[in-house]
Formats: sequence, C-alpha cells, structure tokens
Amino acid sequence: MTPDYGLMRHMGIGLGHRRLSIIDLSVAGHQPMPSASGRYQMVYNGEITITACCAANSRIWARLRPGAPFRYGSHSGGLRGLGIEAALPRLNGMFAIAVWDRQRGVLTLACDPFGEKPLYYGIQGGRTLLFGSELKALYAHPAFAGTINRDALALYLRHNYIPAPHSIWEGIAKLEPGHSVEIRPEYPYHDCEALLGAYTTLWSGRAPIRLPDAPETVDQLEALLMDAVGLRMDADVPVGAFLSGGIESSLITALMQAQSSGRSRRSPSDLRIPSSTKPTMRGRLRRILGTEHTELVARPQDALDLITRLPAIWDEPFSDSSQIPTFLVSQLTRQHVTVCLSGDAGDELFGGYNRYIMAQRLGSLTRPSPARYAISPQPAWIRRLRARSFVLSVPCCPRRIAESAARPTAKGRRGSALQRSRRALPSPDLARHDA
Repeated sequence: MTPDYGLMRHMGIGLGHRRLSIIDLSVAGHQPMPSASGRYQMVYNGEITITACCAANSRIWARLRPGAPFRYGSHSGGLRGLGIEAALPRLNGMFAIAVWDRQRGVLTLACDPFGEKPLYYGIQGGRTLLFGSELKALYAHPAFAGTINRDALALYLRHNYIPAPHSIWEGIAKLEPGHSVEIRPEYPYHDCEALLGAYTTLWSGRAPIRLPDAPETVDQLEALLMDAVGLRMDADVPVGAFLSGGIESSLITALMQAQSSGRSRRSPSDLRIPSSTKPTMRGRLRRILGTEHTELVARPQDALDLITRLPAIWDEPFSDSSQIPTFLVSQLTRQHVTVCLSGDAGDELFGGYNRYIMAQRLGSLTRPSPARYAISPQPAWIRRLRARSFVLSVPCCPRRIAESAARPTAKGRRGSALQRSRRALPSPDLARHDA
C-alpha cells in the first residue's frame, strides 16, 4: 500500500506529513488538511475511534454547526470539522496532533491521554522549533543537533526506557500524556523548559472518577470491552489480531470474532517459540473461537539477525526483550493484514501474572514492624557480596523483600540499578546522573 504525503509552508512554519492510510483511503484523508475556511492546517498521527470522532460527535457537530452536514470519513476530517478546541477534550484513541492557526499565528500540539503516540518537540539552533510524532522526522532538519541527553540515558539505565518528558536527545522533550501546548510567536521560547508554562491538561489520570458498585461494574465490563474492541476493528483495510494465549490477547480475539461474520475474514497471528508456556492454551482458543491462524516458529538466529536492525527502527532505546518476537510476528502478519489489534496491560488489569499475587502478599510483610526492621539491616560485607551476585539480588529473596517492605510504599516498589551496573556506566559523570 502506498502512503499518502503532503507539505504546507506558511509564515516561517512548515507542516509535513506521511501516513499509511487506514481510514478513508481517498484524497479526502490526505494531510496537511485545511479547514473549510482555510484558517487552520492540521497534521495528525494515530487512530481515533470513529464513534469518538465522527458518529457520536455528529450530535456535537449539530449543536456547534446547526444545519451543516457532517461529512467526514477520515478521523482527521472529523477533527477538522469540529474544530480543535471542541474536539480535543472529547477524543478517544491514540494520537499526536499539530494544528496551525493561520489567523493568530499559533501552533497547538496535543497527544493522547496515555501517550501511546508520542509527540517530540524542542528548540534547536537557538531559534528553530522542531516537532514530530517520531524522532526520525526531526533528524531530517538541518538545525537538529543530535547531542545525547545524559540525564535521559541515566533514566534509561534505571527504568529500561526513557519516561516523558525526557528524550534521548538534548533539548528535545516529549509532550506529556494528555496535554496540549500552545506556541505563540510573541513569546521568546529558548528551550523546552520555557514551553512548560504553555501546557494545558486535557485529560488527567489522577482525576477522581465515580465507580458503580461491584456487581454493576462486572455487568458493565463485557459491554465496555465489546465496544472498545468493535470501535478499533473499524478500518478500510484488512484487520487481524495477535494471539499469544494470554489474558488480554485472548479477550481481544474472542471479542473480535464475536463481532465478525462467519469464520472471520481476519487472520489472527501468533508466535510460537519452542520454550513457550502457552501453546496448549493457544490450541484450545483456536478450537473455541474458530479463527484462522498463521504461525511462525522462531529460531535463535532470527533474533540475532534482527538485533542490528532495531536501532534504526526505534526512536529511543528501551530494554523490553519482547520487541524481538513482536517484530518477527509483525513482519509475518503484514503479509496477510494491514492492521493488528493487540493487548497491553491486560494482565496487569486482570491480575494475570503471578507477580501480582506476590505484590498483594507483600502487604502482610509490613507488620509486625519491629520484626521487619530487625531482619532488614545487613553487614557491609553482605551488601558488597550482593552487589556482585545476581543470585542474592533477585526480588524474591526474603531479605530483599523485607528491605523493600521496610521502606515507604513508593520507594519500596521502585526498581533501582545494582551497584555493579552503575559502576559499568560509560563515565563517572553519567553515574552521578543516576545517583
């Protein structure tokens, strides 16, 4: 499938866009996309559910534009029609958006509530603002400096990824999830810190919500999951699913099949590794759901051959080894479908991993307090030995659990680098960044 692309220049700003078309394959979905009056230009990356952007919001449209027809097939078309101020707080999905107001000379950047689609931005060369939904877009600009952010590198070594608002590059930040920022020409922005004052919170994960009682919540869960999966099945290209046999992928595949006709024109794909612990569950799910499958048997050499390609694919380093099998199965899946639904955090939400059972039991170790503190101190020679021994440092070690429980809750649950890892950092200066 050929991506569509476009470019817009106006008053010293340029908007460029390139996408793989999923919704509305016609030229009507091409970007940058102007508003009907020509005042606004928008570029957008991600997926917003049709109900959130178009079908359900047609009622909002009727109130905002009485008598005007609602005729936007693409997600970005719905955004353009509603107007950025009215649309942003109502969006549901994953997205990074940039809107240029020609009349006011104001640029608005926004990203989704969970930061699924990151939006990078920063001042480079003293006066040039660069932004994009991928860092690779910034590399193409001559003002991009490409200096490693040592604080961010230390954060990566501690957390195995680089959390927002940091990025791997000096002077480049990630827009925090659920936020927007307005960049006005009259303000002298010199760096990312200066832009923080222009932040607006669109959605907050800390906002209080009212939950129904337990029985009502259980009754609503299936309907909510069915609706969420159904919305994300909407596409003008073939759709599939990743099925590993875990809780989240099994739920998604079952709900997809429940909303498909016949034996499902979708082709859920999975990855089978000889040491996998889930092949029996996958086989049972196939028989129960009646889905069509494409299976890949991965060899160790496949992973080794892939490792050298990963740095050119990802914008930033992260240490989740699942990126290797995910790439391999995605490569196979693309031969059959264009879009695949997958689950993240389902096992966390539904307690599908044994670690959550252990976390619940950790609470009992906070009492009795005197006993906990009695076993937590260690002689210096044991601490030095633990710094050199993985066996003595595993989280399930009783001593380690007791030490964790002896600390305040937040610190007790937070991971930290081992001393040997910090000594292996490229320089003493970087080790100080991690302190």
